[in-house]
Amino acid sequence: MFFSLIAIAAVIALFVIVSRQQNRIAQVERELGILRGLVQPGASLLAPNAADAAQDGLAEKAKAAAAPAAPLADGATVAEEVVETPETAEGEAVAGPWTKGKAAPVQSAAPAQPATVAETPAAGSPEAPKAARQTDVETALGTRWAVWVGGIALALGGLFLIRYTIEAGIFGPGVRLAMAGILGLVLIAGAEFIRRTGFRVPVQGAAGAYIPAILTGAGAFILFGTVYAAHAIYGFIGPATAFALLGVIGVATIGASLLHGLALAGIGLVGAMVTPALVASEAPNPWALFVYLAIVLAATAAIARIRDWKALVAAAFAGAGVWTILYMVDAPQVNLAAVLFISLATLAVLAFVWLGLFLVTGRDDTARGFDWPSIVPGFFIALSALGLSVDPAFASAGDALHGAILLAALVAAALYRPRALPLVFAAGIATVMIYLGIIPPATIGADALDVGLDAQPLASSDVLTFRIGVALGMIFLAAGFWAARRFAAAAPLRAACWAAWGVIAPLVVLLALWLTFGDIDRDLGYALPALLLALAFAVGGEWIARAEEPPLAGGPAVSFALGGAGVAGLLMLHMAFGSGWTTLLLGAAAVVPVLATRWRSYPVLGWIAVGAAVAVLGRIAFDPTIVGAASLARTPVLNWLLPGYGVPALAFGFAAWQLARTTNGRPRLAMEAASALFALLTIAMLVRHAMHGGVIDTGTVTLAEQAIYTLIALGAGAILVAIDMRSPSSVLRYGSMAAGVVSAGLIAVQHFVVLNPLLTDESTGTVPVFNLLFLAYLLPAVAAGALALYVRDKRPRWYAAMLALIAALLAFAYATLSVRRLFNGEFIALWSGLGQLETYTYSALWLVIGVALLAAGVRLKSQVLRVASAALIAVAVLKVFLFDMSELEGVLRALSFIGLGAVLIGIGLFYQRLLTRAAREA
Repeated sequence: MFFSLIAIAAVIALFVIVSRQQNRIAQVERELGILRGLVQPGASLLAPNAADAAQDGLAEKAKAAAAPAAPLADGATVAEEVVETPETAEGEAVAGPWTKGKAAPVQSAAPAQPATVAETPAAGSPEAPKAARQTDVETALGTRWAVWVGGIALALGGLFLIRYTIEAGIFGPGVRLAMAGILGLVLIAGAEFIRRTGFRVPVQGAAGAYIPAILTGAGAFILFGTVYAAHAIYGFIGPATAFALLGVIGVATIGASLLHGLALAGIGLVGAMVTPALVASEAPNPWALFVYLAIVLAATAAIARIRDWKALVAAAFAGAGVWTILYMVDAPQVNLAAVLFISLATLAVLAFVWLGLFLVTGRDDTARGFDWPSIVPGFFIALSALGLSVDPAFASAGDALHGAILLAALVAAALYRPRALPLVFAAGIATVMIYLGIIPPATIGADALDVGLDAQPLASSDVLTFRIGVALGMIFLAAGFWAARRFAAAAPLRAACWAAWGVIAPLVVLLALWLTFGDIDRDLGYALPALLLALAFAVGGEWIARAEEPPLAGGPAVSFALGGAGVAGLLMLHMAFGSGWTTLLLGAAAVVPVLATRWRSYPVLGWIAVGAAVAVLGRIAFDPTIVGAASLARTPVLNWLLPGYGVPALAFGFAAWQLARTTNGRPRLAMEAASALFALLTIAMLVRHAMHGGVIDTGTVTLAEQAIYTLIALGAGAILVAIDMRSPSSVLRYGSMAAGVVSAGLIAVQHFVVLNPLLTDESTGTVPVFNLLFLAYLLPAVAAGALALYVRDKRPRWYAAMLALIAALLAFAYATLSVRRLFNGEFIALWSGLGQLETYTYSALWLVIGVALLAAGVRLKSQVLRVASAALIAVAVLKVFLFDMSELEGVLRALSFIGLGAVLIGIGLFYQRLLTRAAREA
């Protein structure tokens, strides 16, 4: 009894001693590894005293850094990962123990012997790069390639061994399968033995050739093949057993990746995901498939979370999603409960396993970006929901409700885990696609296009779709604004994303339901929900703004909310009122956000007013008559055109005035431009209405009408210049110049070419003076000349010169065409011919006009007028010598040359007098 107690005590003491010695050896190895990493290659050249001092100084650092070595993905320990030297990391110059003069392997328990100067090539010598290249090739061939090829050879060798025994008939099927299984288990056991005995990564740079991981992968590969052969080839085991064994092997391989790295996890995941395709059953059970996928997904996500392997968990989510879609497409009768189970299980794994461990770390999710692997489950679950809601095989059976549950689950998961932000995008895009698909093509005119739709909606529209749409809209609205307020201060971009979908989804649902179930002309039943949405968005925007930092800053989330309120208001106006009132009220509604800038300086308020202006412009482009051609009254001025164009012009002008006193900025400039544009359109449309008998959408433009448009444009240019001088604005400055340039272009094209009575033979009227020529040429000439004088010192020189030249050309055209009318009457087309007296009159007239332009140019100190005078006189000279000499006869020919000579001499005397006066003054 006594000796038994002594023996037991000795065993216990021996066990304690061995344990303590192992701990000490492990600590020494870690310290030596850290020391080797900190000591530079040239440290061996130091004096012995210096080397000792360095080691003494590093001892404390080594002890402080020493910690229990946790295995990494490639099988190395934490300490081994830390000890990489800069030289090793750069070019893998340390190739292994076979290289002379290099450090010993990292796992060596004894310190490396220092290399001598004679053994180590100098850093700058030609031999050093050459040796490095040679050792790099040697490392690649001797470590990575050898190990990988060896692992593949082992895996194939196992399969070839089974094949050989089959062909040779040496053993029976059971023995062959047993031998293959034993080989796989031996490889896995050998990998574990090598890992535990310290044969890890002998050389720097061979992390990708970790032998235990490769042996484990080869063993798992052989075990997969063995189980599959036992089921599919020999029928030794049934589908359920084979399915379970393959699943266990796959999950176990994924679990082993914690020790052996990501590559092994990928092998296990591929095997686990392929297992359902390898095992066939006469009565497939979807519950068995999806429960199995949920287990694999949870295990993979847990392991990936520990190692932070994002690609692995994304691949696992993709595999589960692909199986779900394949089941929905190929199964004769889809078990929707099973589809819901795997989709919700996927979200649970994402929220509680993959993203759940972030809570343990104490990190703030609101301050981090989004988790990109969340895109994968979001895509596949949204795709499943889209199929359940759009596919007639599902939607007609009422399965759209299941799709709505999945969409709501996506939103809930995104709320619960802020980093899963892609889920709300997936749910929002799917919702938008579903409800845009229910709109009948005939409603939006798509049935007129040959797009293969056969005038049928892409999705079913029934009472259930209506109710689901209302529910989804409320979910997005509530969740979006609540999350936006939650993240408004810490994560403004995330808050903006939530607010955007809180606005977009309800608006799209409301629009789709209105176009599908309502009256697109006027429907008060949908106008009320639109009004409620506008109020909810406005109140929600204010609620979010109060949570900002600093408060009431009007950030992107608030901008989305208030912008949504503006769009909802536009829909409300269109639903509640007819075409004319909608245009008028929408233009007046631009004042509402502008007035709000008196209390809130949100930048988006001015842009909402700009959006109202764009919407009004779009409406009048679609229907310039405001109320439709059939409903437009024929009464001049007092018709729908006056308020339809005039009220928006006044509202936009007031908005620009108000914005100039509050937020200012680009919205003010845009509203100024809109006000000026609508003021011009008001006058132009009233003129066209009056000149075409109340019809503005048909009939060609006449010269008289074009003349009025030209006068309006020139007048608008002058008004804009005057306003700009009182209240400077870049919009007014460039707008006034644009009006002048447009006027010049219209005159050059329309007045001189397209609508010229010489070419069109249009009637010039019976009144001698106040006729079409007076309206189309003389009045624009006076207006252009006056504008040129007014802007000489207010606009660029080229602009005033252009207007002056246009004025001179218009005056010349009026005088010439008036002479033509004097000789030919009401119609002055060229083909009626020229008389001799008329021809002479043109020469005399052009000389008189040239002299007048010269006098005006000198008087006004305008070089443009003087140049125009010289050009006109040159034309007159050419006409006299080339045309009058051959066409005129008798006294008219003589008078033509006499008058020309007298004028030219007079001009010469005039210029000489000017030069003499200038010389005296100088």
